[in-house]
Amino acid sequence: MGLFEPSQPGLILCCQCSTPIQPNAANMCVNCIKVQANIVEEISTHNTLEVCQKCTRVLQPPNQWLAADLESKQLLAICLKRIKGLKKSLRLVDASFLWTEPHSKMVMVKIVVEKEIQAGTILRQNVIVNFVIQNHMCDDCHKAEAQDFWKAVVQVRQKTTHRKTFYYLEQLILKYNQHSMCTNVKAESGGVDFFFARDQEARKFLEFIQQVVPCRYITSKKLKSHDAHDNVYNYKHNLSIEIVPVCRENIVALPKRLAQSLGNLSQLCICIHVTNLITLIDPFTLHLGEVSANVYWREPFTAICTPNQLTQFVIIDVEVLSHSEISSGSGGTVSNRHMLADVYMSRPNEIGVSQVHTRTHLGHLLKPGDTVLAFDFRYSNVNHAILETMDASRIPDAIIVKKIFPNRVKRNRERNWKLRKLGISRDSVSNDGDYAEFLEELEEDPVMRSKVNIYADKRKTKDVGKGQVSSMDVDGEDNAEEFPKISLEEMLDDLNLEEADQTSG
Repeated sequence: MGLFEPSQPGLILCCQCSTPIQPNAANMCVNCIKVQANIVEEISTHNTLEVCQKCTRVLQPPNQWLAADLESKQLLAICLKRIKGLKKSLRLVDASFLWTEPHSKMVMVKIVVEKEIQAGTILRQNVIVNFVIQNHMCDDCHKAEAQDFWKAVVQVRQKTTHRKTFYYLEQLILKYNQHSMCTNVKAESGGVDFFFARDQEARKFLEFIQQVVPCRYITSKKLKSHDAHDNVYNYKHNLSIEIVPVCRENIVALPKRLAQSLGNLSQLCICIHVTNLITLIDPFTLHLGEVSANVYWREPFTAICTPNQLTQFVIIDVEVLSHSEISSGSGGTVSNRHMLADVYMSRPNEIGVSQVHTRTHLGHLLKPGDTVLAFDFRYSNVNHAILETMDASRIPDAIIVKKIFPNRVKRNRERNWKLRKLGISRDSVSNDGDYAEFLEELEEDPVMRSKVNIYADKRKTKDVGKGQVSSMDVDGEDNAEEFPKISLEEMLDDLNLEEADQTSG
C-alpha cells in the first residue's frame, strides 16, 4: 500500500460493566470506580456553626471566639476544621462557598478531595457540606449582659455649665469606632462614664481621649478578690479624666508670663478651637497662640464669663483695618481666616443714646445691622484674680464673641443633615439647647466640621429636591441674610440596612 495510518490506542472492556474504556490500572470505568470506592462516604455533610448573636463572632473549639465575616477566608478555615471525616489519606484539592440566602441560617461549602485507591489510580470527588448556624453568646457578651459587670471604668469630666464638649467627643468616638469596646455608657453629672470588660481596653480608650482633647488623668484600683494559692488578684480599675474647662468661644484671661511666651499676646483672648491643643486668638491683633495640655496644667487659666452672661449688641458701623494699621506685635502666627475691624455698636435698648467702640477679629462677618453676642465690661462685676491684676487701660469696654444669625427656627427646620448618637441621655431642656448650639457651631466652623462624620438626612433632602417651600417663606419672611449651611459634598450617605434589604429584594 505504501502509506501507513497511525495506530489507534486499543480499547478494553470494563471488568464490571463491559463498557469500552481506555486502559488503566484498575481496568474499570469511572462510574464503576466511584461505586466500588466511595472516598467521601465518611465525610459528614451536616454540621453546625456556633455564632454569637451579639458580636457575630464564630466559635472555634474548644473555647476561642473569632471574628469571621460571611464567605471570608477566616470562616472557611473554621468550617474546614469542623468537618469530620477529612482524614490524612484524603487530599483536599479545593474548597469554596456556595451562595445561600443571607437569612437562611445556612452555610454551604463545596470541597474537592482526591485519594489513590490503587497503584497509579487516583480518584477525585466533590461533596457539599451544609453548616447550620446556631445562635449562642460568647463569654465576653455574657459578661456585658450581666448587670453592672465591668473591670475598668473611664470617667470623663469637665467643669463647665454646658455639655457641648461631650457632644463633640461623642462624634469623634463614633467616627473612630472607639465605642465598640464599651460594655456600657452612662451620662453622669458633669460628664460621662465608659465601662469596659478589660483594663487594657480602658487604657486604649484613655490614649484616644488624650489625642483628641487636652486633659489629664489619675488612676486607681480596688481589690475585689484574690486567690492566695495561685497568687491571682481581681481588681476593678478606675481612670478619671479631667478635660480642661476651656471651650470654643470662651473669653479667657491668661497669666502674664504665659501670654508673653505665646508671642506677647494680650491677656484677654478668645478660644477659637479645642483639639488636643487650645487655640487662642488675640481679638486686637489677630495673633494666634496654641496651648498644650501640659502647659495649661502648669499655668491654668479659666473663662472670665459663661455663655449666659453675654449681651446682645446691634452693629452700628464697621471699619475694616488694613494690614498697615494692624500692630505687628513681637512675633507669633497671624490668622488668615479673620479680619481685624473697629466696630461701633449699641445695646438694642440704647440705640441712638450711647455707643460702644471695640476692636474685633470678626470683621469678615460683620456689617451694620447685624446682631452679636459680646461681654460688656462696663456693667459686669467680674471676680477674676488675673483680671484684677491687669491695667485698666488694657481692658476694653466690650469683647465680641460671635455673630448671631437670624431665623433660628427656620435654620433648624431646613437642616438637611444629621449626626449619629451613642445614646447619651439628652432628656433635660438645657441639654437640648446645648445640642442645638453644638449643631450650629458645626455649621459655622469648617475646621470643627472636618473632624466629624456628617450624614445626609434623606427625608430633608427629598423635600428640598421636590422644591417644597416653607410656610414662613410663603408668608413673606425676610430672607435677605442666609445662615451658614453644610454642602452636600461634605456629607456622607447614611446606610440604612432595612432600606438596603428592601432595595436588593
